[in-house]
Amino acid sequence: MEKIARWAFTAFVAIAIVMGLVVGYMAYSANLHFADSNVSNINGWVTLVLLILGILIGLTSITVKEVEPFLIAAIALIVASSANVWSPLGNIHELLYYWATTITSYIVAFAAPAAVIIGIKGIIAMSRSK
Repeated sequence: MEKIARWAFTAFVAIAIVMGLVVGYMAYSANLHFADSNVSNINGWVTLVLLILGILIGLTSITVKEVEPFLIAAIALIVASSANVWSPLGNIHELLYYWATTITSYIVAFAAPAAVIIGIKGIIAMSRSK
């Protein structure tokens, strides 16, 4: 089961990266051509799928020894995503900015619900031990 969980986690991160590249390019292209596109709808659906996958990972896959490193990584991703550290990439090429922000937001959409569930599990475990 642990092996399946590791492969699932890797696959979900790969999905976040690939969809970040695809939707980031779509957003860049729509902005470049001032076209009305379905980027918002696609972004919403991809985010929803990643949120659901993150919930599944949080409920099933993170072991006790992985809790601390996972939570630290999730916090780092959330901070990087919210700090908009990618804006200078737009000076090099706007597409780089779109890719970086979209990939980061999708990975956060996947990691954040898992981190919340793991945090809740930790609080419940602490309250039971006291």
